[in-house]
Amino acid sequence: MFGPFAKPGLYAAKIVYTRLVNLSTATRAAATTAPPDLTSPALIPPAVSRLIVCPRDKQPLDTVRGKLRCSRGHEYGAFEGIPILLVSDAEQTHIEGTRSLYVGETGDASQLRHFDVAPGEVDPFVQNVISATNGNLYADLRGKLNTYPIPDLRLPPGNGSLFLEIGCNWGRWCIAAARQGYRPLGIDPSLKALRAAQRVSRQLGVEAHFIVADGRYLPFPDASFERAFSYSVLQHLAPQDVRETLQEIKRVLRPGGSSLVQMANCFGIRSLYHQARRTFRRARDFEVRYWTPRSLKKTFEAAVGPSALSVDGFFSLNPQISDVELLNFRNRTVVYASEALRRLSNSVGSIKYVADSLYVSSSRGA
Repeated sequence: MFGPFAKPGLYAAKIVYTRLVNLSTATRAAATTAPPDLTSPALIPPAVSRLIVCPRDKQPLDTVRGKLRCSRGHEYGAFEGIPILLVSDAEQTHIEGTRSLYVGETGDASQLRHFDVAPGEVDPFVQNVISATNGNLYADLRGKLNTYPIPDLRLPPGNGSLFLEIGCNWGRWCIAAARQGYRPLGIDPSLKALRAAQRVSRQLGVEAHFIVADGRYLPFPDASFERAFSYSVLQHLAPQDVRETLQEIKRVLRPGGSSLVQMANCFGIRSLYHQARRTFRRARDFEVRYWTPRSLKKTFEAAVGPSALSVDGFFSLNPQISDVELLNFRNRTVVYASEALRRLSNSVGSIKYVADSLYVSSSRGA
C-alpha cells in the first residue's frame, strides 16, 4: 500500500533512528564521564616531574595513591599540574602558604576562583594585585591595565639555561627570562598567584613552569640551575629566613652559576622616609626590611659566594623604565629620574649607597 517508495522510506527511517540511538548513547556517556582530577600528579609537566625532589630530604618523588611521596614517607599534593611542595611543619612566611598547604593536603579547592581570560584581556588576578606586586607607582592602574607590564631582565642572554625565580607571583620576571632565552621555573607560596602565572604565560605563548614552594626549602637537587633570581621578595623576609634562602640558592646553583637578588637599601631617600614613618622600629610580618649595603654584601658572600652591589633604582623599590608608558605623568617623572641616576652610578659608584633599590649579584664557586 506504500507503493514503490516503501522500502527506501523504511531504510531512511532506520538510519535516522540508529543515529539518534548512537547520539543518545554518546550523550549519556559524556554525562557520566568523570571530570579530570585537577589534583592528580599526572598533570604535572614532565619537565617539572624530572626536576623536583622532596623539599625536606631531597629524595626523589613518586606518585603513590594520588600524592607525591618520597622514600621517607613525606607526601605532597598538586593542583592543575602545579606541585604544592611546602613543608607543613615549618612556619610559613606568608598567609598564602598556609592556604596553599590546605589545598595540597585536603584537595579542597572550593575557595579557588575559576577565570576564563579572553585573548587580549589582562588576567583579572593581575589587574587586582598589580600595585601589590609592582609597587605604589602602579596603584592607579589597578583594574585598568590593557597590557602586561613585563620588565627588562638585566642579565645576559640565557641560551637555554635553567632559570629559577624565587617569589615569582604572577610570573612577570619568568616571562621576561623566557623572552631572553632562559628556561624559567618560578616558585611562590601562593597557589592563587601561580595559577595566574600559568594562565598568563600560556596566554602570551611563553613556556614557563611553576611550583608552590618555599625559598628556605627548595624542592630541587643540588646544582640544578645556572641562574637564580628574586625581585621584591627577600626584602620582606626576616634576616634568618634570608640567610636560609641564600644557602638554598647556593645549593641548587651549578658551579659557576650566579644569582641576582633585589633588596632595599636603608640609606635610600625613599627608604629613610618609610623607616621614619614607622619610627625606625623593627619590621613585622611581611613589611620591608631595610639593609645596609655593607650587611648585604657580607651576608650574600657568606651564604652564596663573591658578591657585588649595583643600582636597581631610586625613589621606588620597583622603578622599571620598560613600563614608563603605562604610568601617569608624576610616576613617569620618578622613573625617568631614577633611570638617569642609575646610569650615572655606572661611572660614579658611590651613588649606589643612597639608592633605594639595590641588586646583589653573587657567584657560586666551583
